[in-house]
Amino acid sequence: MQTPPEVFDRGAVRRHRERAAPGLPAYDFLIREVADRLADCLSDIKRAFPLALDLGCHGGQLASVLGGRGSIEWLVQSDLSPAMAAQASNGYGPRLALDEEALPFADGQFDLVISALSLHWVNDLPGTLLQIRRTLKPDGLFLCAMLGGGTLDELRQSLLAGEIETVDGASPRVSPFVDPHDAGALLQRAGFALPVVDTDRIVLSYADPFAMMAELRGMGEGNAVAARRRNFTPRAVIEAGARNYYQNHSDGDGRIPATFQIVTLTGWAPHESQQQPMARGSGQTPLSDVLG
Repeated sequence: MQTPPEVFDRGAVRRHRERAAPGLPAYDFLIREVADRLADCLSDIKRAFPLALDLGCHGGQLASVLGGRGSIEWLVQSDLSPAMAAQASNGYGPRLALDEEALPFADGQFDLVISALSLHWVNDLPGTLLQIRRTLKPDGLFLCAMLGGGTLDELRQSLLAGEIETVDGASPRVSPFVDPHDAGALLQRAGFALPVVDTDRIVLSYADPFAMMAELRGMGEGNAVAARRRNFTPRAVIEAGARNYYQNHSDGDGRIPATFQIVTLTGWAPHESQQQPMARGSGQTPLSDVLG
């Protein structure tokens, strides 16, 4: 079996989250906003999900906003970081430290697997989706929000220009995120039925690029690309990147935007009760009649 390429340094992802965990409440606005949106999505589905898994729970932000939506009776909260999992509320059920790339659950355990802003850090997303589908009961729901390819384009462009300008070279400083156009195919490949992919943009405003980068660190979202340079970033690169950010993206008040593309994935574990496509060639109405 071919080993997937190491895009991300999972050890660095864990360390970033461990360091961020104690101060996360001061920096978790984006996580809470996305968690709120996922909870609203769950409200629109008139089903009960007694046993659910929060995959990549951070500090329990999703559990804190569910408010009974989904009729969840038992919520397993898990995170790659033991420190994150430990500070999640234990009112719903157990808290676990686990790797999203190696789920320890038996087949058909959960009615719902839900995830807010964590799965963009896995190396083998197709394999992780396959494991998630395996852990769901028949007709169980997978609902996930992750960062998409348009995330932090302003920062990516500014740091690239700053690095080329100062050290005559470039290295990856912002993660490669999933392309929304590929996400539906990944759900189908993993065996999900009725796959749906939605995208949205959240644009946050900051006083300067340094405040924005401090918030990313505070969320545990620092650079963990495996091919990143391991030495400290020269101050000249940071200053040149900030200057480019201001010149190309600041608004009339001198503030700078940061764009986050949110990709929401919905899929169901197959079940015979679900709607099925008609067999090819079974249509009774000629296309010419429909088109006039």
